[in-house]
Amino acid sequence: MNHARRKFVDAIKAQGLNPNKLPDRPPTKARHALRAVQFFKTLYTIERRIKDKPPDERLAVRQRDSIPVLEQFKAWADKLHPKVTQSGKLGQALAYLLNHWSGLVRYCEDGHFDIDNNIAERAIRPFCVGRRNWLFANSQAGARASANLYSLVQSAKANGLEPYAYLKLLFTEMPKAETVEDIEALLPDRINGADPKPARS
Repeated sequence: MNHARRKFVDAIKAQGLNPNKLPDRPPTKARHALRAVQFFKTLYTIERRIKDKPPDERLAVRQRDSIPVLEQFKAWADKLHPKVTQSGKLGQALAYLLNHWSGLVRYCEDGHFDIDNNIAERAIRPFCVGRRNWLFANSQAGARASANLYSLVQSAKANGLEPYAYLKLLFTEMPKAETVEDIEALLPDRINGADPKPARS
């Protein structure tokens, strides 16, 4: 959903406007994009209200509050899309929204889902930023070793462990492991929080 929102923000910027400092009467194309951004703002406001609620409550609120907003949003986009230049930023934003609509609204089908994938994107950002470095793995074995290491780091973070402390513990204790149970005891979700220090917030 955040990707779809960003495209409408780009449409506002394409009009030479700052989305945070708009004139009293912005151009028509900017007003359309602003209307879309307002829909997103309403949906995200609902999500902020329920972010700490259990999945069943989140689902109930989405069914009650978010779906009517999404229905209005879809009807508005369907009506506007044929009237704008398809190659322009607003046309592209509307096309993206409508082409991905079924995926964008899936979060209203399950309270476990988030409105967007920002958490996952933040987790993989280091890999995306450093993707050129991966060209120098030199071999499939080197690439596999890097992938394994990054998986360990992300698993440590996901389990609230500080990655360096976890890896230090792992590399110290792994050579002593003699059984499958010894190895499984070193998995991030099995580690006693007192061993590697908890991750800094």
